[in-house]
Amino acid sequence: MTPKERIYAIIKGESYDRPAVTPIFMAWSANYINHSYRDYYLDGDCLVEAQLAVTKAFNIDQISAISDPWREASAYGMEFEYPENGVGKPAGALIKTPDDVSLVKPLDIENAERTRQRIESVRKMAAEVGQTHSVLGWVEGPLAEYGDLRGVEAALMDLIDKPDLFIKAGRIIIRNEIAFALAQVNAGADMIGIGDAAASLIGADMYKELVLPLEQKLIAAIHEAGAAVKLHICGNIANNIAHMAQSGADIIDVDWMVPLDQSRELVGPDITLCGNFDPTAVLLRSTAEDVADAARQCLKEGGEKFILMPGCEVPPATPEQNIRAFCPCDGCLIREELYP
Repeated sequence: MTPKERIYAIIKGESYDRPAVTPIFMAWSANYINHSYRDYYLDGDCLVEAQLAVTKAFNIDQISAISDPWREASAYGMEFEYPENGVGKPAGALIKTPDDVSLVKPLDIENAERTRQRIESVRKMAAEVGQTHSVLGWVEGPLAEYGDLRGVEAALMDLIDKPDLFIKAGRIIIRNEIAFALAQVNAGADMIGIGDAAASLIGADMYKELVLPLEQKLIAAIHEAGAAVKLHICGNIANNIAHMAQSGADIIDVDWMVPLDQSRELVGPDITLCGNFDPTAVLLRSTAEDVADAARQCLKEGGEKFILMPGCEVPPATPEQNIRAFCPCDGCLIREELYP
């Protein structure tokens, strides 16, 4: 069974040979090939090299174009300082006042430098391993992108005081995210990840009323283009995960704060869950044996429609043996659970 066949068998509820394993690699993968995180997110070829390296080294089932949250914001005209080993720092918000929402305009996705670069990275990864592996493109979700353009604190206040402002901007944001997602699908991505991290900071009613309809529109367009979707909202999504199950996403990532058994009860049996041991306290700071124990517990609680990974990104300083402990590669400590 190829890695891609394995992932889609899990999603479809069909039989499969072992659980899929899909850790999120960004800065760690750059360091693995002796590059900085800045190299990784500003150089599309470095991203491809790093992703191919970790996909091979750890025998994981999906290769990913995820890099940093600023590609779309850059296309809108925001400027950034890019430190060598950290996420880019914006020089200022695009939407400083309510009138600035007019600056949120349709983007030339194919020609804006940083969005074009991700599309090309997807194309190269798909050409290299797309026949055997799932290729994950990536876009920002509606609230995450609005927060990128407005500043997260101001964005959250807008949801309370000026929801019409978010809705007005959100309509354009989603048009652009659909265009970005479909360009990656056309380049060879069979799945698109949607990162909407800021949505973990709002209550269930606000999420359902304001954010979920935009996510649904984006997900429906990706499905219409023939690709699958995973919805990734970092943080404690316990209040929102039942509504996330109505988004149409094929996979919902569950961060470490939310127990998998509780998540399964809330979303039902038909959605594939992905997660969810603590990437810092367990993966970074514990022993390989502790990582293996946490992975075993996730496999036990996740059910049949489950994909194993830490709750979020692999931290840059994670010991390699800790990654190997839960991946189907040399050094794996959970072979009996992966290959029952």
